[in-house]
Amino acid sequence: MKQAARKGRDADIVLSVEGVKKRIGKRLIIKGISFDVRAGEIFGFLGPNGSGKTTTIRMLVGLIAPTEGMIHICGYNVFKQHEEALQYVGCIVENPELYPYLTGWENLEQFARMLPGVGERRIREVVDIVGMDARIHDRVKTYSLGMRQRLGIAQALLNDPKLLILDEPTNGLDPQGIKELRDFIRRLSETGLSLFVSSHLLSEIQQLCDRVAIISRGEVIQVGEVDALVDSGHATVVWTVSPPDLAWQVLKSSEHAQGQEPAWDRAAEEGTASGAARIVMQLADSVIPLLSRRLIEAGVELHGIERRNPTLEDLFLQLTEGERIG
Repeated sequence: MKQAARKGRDADIVLSVEGVKKRIGKRLIIKGISFDVRAGEIFGFLGPNGSGKTTTIRMLVGLIAPTEGMIHICGYNVFKQHEEALQYVGCIVENPELYPYLTGWENLEQFARMLPGVGERRIREVVDIVGMDARIHDRVKTYSLGMRQRLGIAQALLNDPKLLILDEPTNGLDPQGIKELRDFIRRLSETGLSLFVSSHLLSEIQQLCDRVAIISRGEVIQVGEVDALVDSGHATVVWTVSPPDLAWQVLKSSEHAQGQEPAWDRAAEEGTASGAARIVMQLADSVIPLLSRRLIEAGVELHGIERRNPTLEDLFLQLTEGERIG
């Protein structure tokens, strides 16, 4: 009864991670992380190497047990109700494991034998979903990396999961392969499938995902919709001005600087007007006209004003204090 109540209450939550910790020896690797993945969304899991991404994914699919906390998939506890939970999951951790000397179809037949109720009809369905009809009867050793990724996803879809977990799916792909995989993942989400995508590519997460969890040193430090996270109401504003010293004083003394120190954009000074320089600040859009007037009234020449939209990379670097990702 309690299980039924939980499933009804969390009907739109496909994956729930609550206060999960993982200790290896005396070292706490994962430090109490929590997040949810909703039905039909693409959820990004972003963090640098060593941050705990792969350890977390291994716990999500029951390969290792958490020291503390709970993981539920479609309302089922991954460790107490292992088979019930994992029937709703498809997963590729790192690279898909395939038999290169078999055809794509023969690979899917091999994996289908391990799944109850999965036969030729479902194999044909997943081949159609991943768009591999033309090459499915060729040997896997002749496939490109992008095709191997698609076949791996077809394999993960055989049991008709509610949640598909992809660990660094674009690794090794060329730009065209990345675009094709991105479009394909979007189409999958439109069918109602939830996707959990681990990646170190900030730009890809920003273009692809609906929401994101940022993990650093074993802690989830931010969870939210991508657009909301990067749109804090402040943008990076680059003033091209002369004389720069006078402009620096005007901008630095403004109450709208909120204690921040304007920065010189030294790398971009080549190509500016003679005697001009570029100064960078974080400002609300509404303040830009006011500071422009103050600069002009102080005798500063404005050669240009550029507004740069914030990115997920800006947020990541801010939250992790510049921790390297990749």
